[in-house]
Amino acid sequence: MVLSKENIFHLLSQIPDPEIPVINILELGVLRDVVFVGDKIKIKITPTYSGCPAMKQMEDDIYKLLKQEGIDNAEVEMIYNPAWTTDWITEGAKKKLLEYGIVPPQHSTSDKSHLIGKQKNIACPRCKSLNTELVSQFGSTACKALYKCKDCLEPFDYFKCI
Repeated sequence: MVLSKENIFHLLSQIPDPEIPVINILELGVLRDVVFVGDKIKIKITPTYSGCPAMKQMEDDIYKLLKQEGIDNAEVEMIYNPAWTTDWITEGAKKKLLEYGIVPPQHSTSDKSHLIGKQKNIACPRCKSLNTELVSQFGSTACKALYKCKDCLEPFDYFKCI
């Protein structure tokens, strides 16, 4: 393999999010940059939120995959500025999330309706009903909220706008 930024991005797009395996770290927006510095390859990743437990697994997966490809001169760097945002999730990943049963963020982070107490109409990913209710601000992970559909009675996660 020719070592280029594009090839490394393509290679690393094989790494799934450990918590949501239907999307990869590129689609999630965690993989931010690949930089060649001298004889090193710097892989820059941004955590979805500080303290995200999946970041260590992502870092380990990056090193493991690169090593399998014969690349042992890589360094993973955690970058915090700018902070990760759900705006970085690709449209393709949002479709995959919905098919998987997780409602993707409905708006960009510029939507501040929650600050004025405006309730979101979150459609159930299974039956598409808008007759849903927020059960908990925290779902299976801190970046998701738990909802319940009042029609089909199924619980589901909503990926919060961050």
